[in-house]
Amino acid sequence: MFLPGSALLVVSARKTLNRLQRTHGAPAVEAMREFPGVAAAVDQHAAAVRDILEVGVENSSAVPVSVLLAGYARGLLEDLRETGLQAPYDSEDWQSAEWVHLRLAAVCTLARGE
Repeated sequence: MFLPGSALLVVSARKTLNRLQRTHGAPAVEAMREFPGVAAAVDQHAAAVRDILEVGVENSSAVPVSVLLAGYARGLLEDLRETGLQAPYDSEDWQSAEWVHLRLAAVCTLARGE
């Protein structure tokens, strides 16, 4: 069960997700409007993330979605730091985006819908 005293976790999660919106969410939305293939790829990743968090995380229903999404995103961002891959620069670059960038864009899509 998520404890009321854990409000700091929610604040931290929101900060992580807000930063991610700037680097991946907003740019991906722009690309998704222009390129249907990008939208389809992000939608598929969003479905996978939703499944991972619902089925793969014990007691996930007791934890705020923002905390789950931010925790998942932090793991991806750590991997990204190790590889040094940069986020796609413009809408056209999103058509050939790496898996991890599409997955982070999907996290942003889910965070906007929570």
